[in-house]
Amino acid sequence: MAGTITGNKGLQQEEALIFEQDSPGQSGVDLPAPDAVPSRLGEAARTAPVGLPGLSEPQVVRHYLRISQKNYAIDAGMYPLGSCTMKHNPRLNEKMARLPGFADIHPLQPESTVQGALALINECARWLTTLTGMPGVAMSPAAGAHGELTGLMTIRAALEDRGGPRKRVLVPESAHGTNPASAHMCGYTVEAIPADETGRVDLAALKDRIDDDVAAVMITNPNTCGLFEGDMKNMSDAIHAAGGYVYCDGANFNAIVGRVRPGDLGIDSMHLNLHKTFSTPHGGGGPGAGPVVLSAALVPYAPLPYVVAGEDGFHLVEHADNAEGKPYGRMKGFHGQFGVFVRALAYMMSMGADGLRQASGDAVLNANYLLAALEDDLSLPYPGPCMHEVLFDDHFLKDTGVTTLDFAKAMIDEGVHPMTMYFPLVVHGALLMEPTETESKAALDSFVGMIKGLASEAKAGNTELFDEAPRHTPRRRLDETTAARSPVLRWRPALE
Repeated sequence: MAGTITGNKGLQQEEALIFEQDSPGQSGVDLPAPDAVPSRLGEAARTAPVGLPGLSEPQVVRHYLRISQKNYAIDAGMYPLGSCTMKHNPRLNEKMARLPGFADIHPLQPESTVQGALALINECARWLTTLTGMPGVAMSPAAGAHGELTGLMTIRAALEDRGGPRKRVLVPESAHGTNPASAHMCGYTVEAIPADETGRVDLAALKDRIDDDVAAVMITNPNTCGLFEGDMKNMSDAIHAAGGYVYCDGANFNAIVGRVRPGDLGIDSMHLNLHKTFSTPHGGGGPGAGPVVLSAALVPYAPLPYVVAGEDGFHLVEHADNAEGKPYGRMKGFHGQFGVFVRALAYMMSMGADGLRQASGDAVLNANYLLAALEDDLSLPYPGPCMHEVLFDDHFLKDTGVTTLDFAKAMIDEGVHPMTMYFPLVVHGALLMEPTETESKAALDSFVGMIKGLASEAKAGNTELFDEAPRHTPRRRLDETTAARSPVLRWRPALE
């Protein structure tokens, strides 16, 4: 059992559980005994000690600080996760979200007391519809996958109003895993569409699958290989001719914002990950936000609630009887992740249209810089140029004895979070890198030098560097072989 760790040395060692650091009698507070008062808990009253450990205030603070310092964070270094856009979040956004008029309100307050909040939701929606060229938006979805389901349910409601929901949804093989999952949850049969030799949707194969039983096609553009779907308008025209709808996974909108309006490409429904394109916090389980922009054909079926502006202020439409069109219901208890809306609008207003356009251009520039710098050392499954992320495969590791996973583990020892591994599934041993627009050339050069060094070591046969990695973390490498046989994860001990 590990003892209490103190000092900087503890950052590279195993931290004892706070219960293992128990010092009976110690306390971080010194409160007088409470006055004797009758209890109203009845049989629910506690009859035994809670069992909390005894620690002084410095012990508690140092314990949790040491744990926090073992985490990797965007404030500590670059996150090259592909298709995730782990970018720097300006502190201005956080300051705005903490303003009393925004942070202290409650969703059940009377409308007259939250006019500023409703105005903010309305303004955020205006920015999103303007940037996408779509006439409507549902603001309530709580995340990207929630937005996917929202978009598909809106499509289903429109089709049912026409006489039937249809049965099939077409999804490219390179799609995010949530795409087929959302379609299945919405009651559809999912049919995969292959990619062509360039890594894009095979247009001919798509057209062959379209008939009057297809409800929608789900396209990610730019796609998960980091490539723009140049046939997007042709795909939209084909599905519309058959009476279906086009759903776009907007996870990668950050590559084209300010440059391409999805509405001009014939898209009917698209979710927007505010944490990706519009720089709100990402990860940690939430909160998130996945507003869904809608075409004119789908706006009448948008879910409740939504904000409308009237002569006497802003109002929330929360009941179908008061709504225009035929909303199918609601996707969330209240009105969406308001704190995320504040952050996103602060970002959009501080950037302006020109700043958002520059951000998307810089994201694409940075990804192509990595492509050009690493294409001779790694291996490209598809020719460039790319969009906001660049996809490599594991062909450069052939016959070295080093796997993609080994390569990722060795990156941890170099102090860098690994890129996305083994996704998308259309290429073997994928390494998907997204540098984002917030990384400087100096940061990219440092990353490139590290990747080149590891690739050189792998090709030189230095497998020991990779087999035991990571060596310099509090917890060593997961024994995947043992874990595969047992539901209990086995960990190698930390270095002394």
